[in-house]
Amino acid sequence: MVAPRARRINIPLRHVALMCGGMLFALLANVTYLQALDSERLNEDPRNKRTMIARFESPRGRILLRDGTVIATSRKSRSATYRYRRVYPGGPLYAAITGHFSLYGTGGVEQAEEALLSGSDPRVKVRGLVDGTRGGATLMLTVDRGAQRAAYDGLRATGKPGAVVAIDPRTGAILAMVSLPSYDPNLYTSFDAAKLDRVDKRLQGDPEDPLLNRAIQRNYPPGSTFKIITGAAALGSGRYDPGTRVSAPKSFRLPGTATYLRNAGGAACGGGALPLLQAFRLSCNTPFAKMGVDLGQDALREQAEAFGFDTDDLQVPMPVARSVYPPALDDAQTAMSALGQFDVRATPLMIAMIAAAVANDGSLMRPHLVDGVRLADGTVIDVTEPSPYRRALGAEEAERLTEMMVAVTGRGGTGVAAAVRGVKVAGKTGTAENAVSGEDHAIFTGFAPAVSPRIAVGVLVEGGGPGGRVAAPIARAVIEAFLGGQTE
Repeated sequence: MVAPRARRINIPLRHVALMCGGMLFALLANVTYLQALDSERLNEDPRNKRTMIARFESPRGRILLRDGTVIATSRKSRSATYRYRRVYPGGPLYAAITGHFSLYGTGGVEQAEEALLSGSDPRVKVRGLVDGTRGGATLMLTVDRGAQRAAYDGLRATGKPGAVVAIDPRTGAILAMVSLPSYDPNLYTSFDAAKLDRVDKRLQGDPEDPLLNRAIQRNYPPGSTFKIITGAAALGSGRYDPGTRVSAPKSFRLPGTATYLRNAGGAACGGGALPLLQAFRLSCNTPFAKMGVDLGQDALREQAEAFGFDTDDLQVPMPVARSVYPPALDDAQTAMSALGQFDVRATPLMIAMIAAAVANDGSLMRPHLVDGVRLADGTVIDVTEPSPYRRALGAEEAERLTEMMVAVTGRGGTGVAAAVRGVKVAGKTGTAENAVSGEDHAIFTGFAPAVSPRIAVGVLVEGGGPGGRVAAPIARAVIEAFLGGQTE
């Protein structure tokens, strides 16, 4: 009698045991899933205060200019919760480059190089385990202090929004990157949540958009600076050279329309016909529009793409907005696109890259901001090797374009305001129509010295007016500041 009764009692116990085993298995499976597969999402959840506190537990890596000037560092905090606070000694001057690192987010190089700066990169983490050091790696940038200051001060003096980029055409190293209006990244380093929220709402809601890096995140009509690309396509076709006489009437009727295109001031250039070099020097519109129709949209698009238009593969290390040459154009639209108008768009970085490609015998180097990475003990774990990005044009075409661009900054050229005493400067002005505000953008691109170039500059001033009057002097100041500080 005992055995059958025991069996009857054990049946529900078995059910309970099976249920408990199943629950234990489900619990272990869920824990495994959370730790192995879902940990990243939980770590990134803004409600996870433990992760937020951990981000400020160790000193973050410093960010240095090429001369060792510190533009971002970490200092001990007075907060009982957060041990280290980010500090930006240069404030708004370098905000377009550094971005900011705060409780609620990051931007700029701080975001693009998060793994290195935080120390989570395996190369940094392994060294920390070996020698017991804590914190992130130091980033050594390519930025030149003098060029950056000249770009910032020159652009700020206009009282207009805009951007300036300077590049070493030989290596692609970015020597300056300025975007205005700017902001002070130190405003984002507070640990007071209410204060931080007020700052963020004010900056996010500012109609002038100071958080936007105009140098790489916005594109604009490049205006007559695009005539460098049109000129490159013309020279490459074999049908034109700097001495080829081109028709430059007062007006040119856009094919298939009743619209007439005119030169600046409504006058004929060179009496109605002149050499291509002179048309480029005076930035005549009608000959370049006619030349664009003659070359055709495909030739212009192919040349633009050789300079890097219509690609999404550029990071410096922040991602760069696409520069655009529009598809499927008719002849009238092709004529306008040859002048850098219609739907042609370029970032200020691209505007600088156009000049850099010509300066480097047609070889465009990949632009970059980070020169190297160094650990806390001084060990260099990474150095950026210059690498070609595009073959924009042939060396012979680049030499001829240089000749034409030097004429622009010479006596009687539209870019004479970019001329530097004792240095030959090659350049091209642009004044781009802006349908949004009705105020033309002022643009300039160029490089110096014309022989053995060491710096290429792109300047864009929103609503600034004539490029030769407003943008060219900024480029001159940047060139002077950089070359004046060089000993080579």
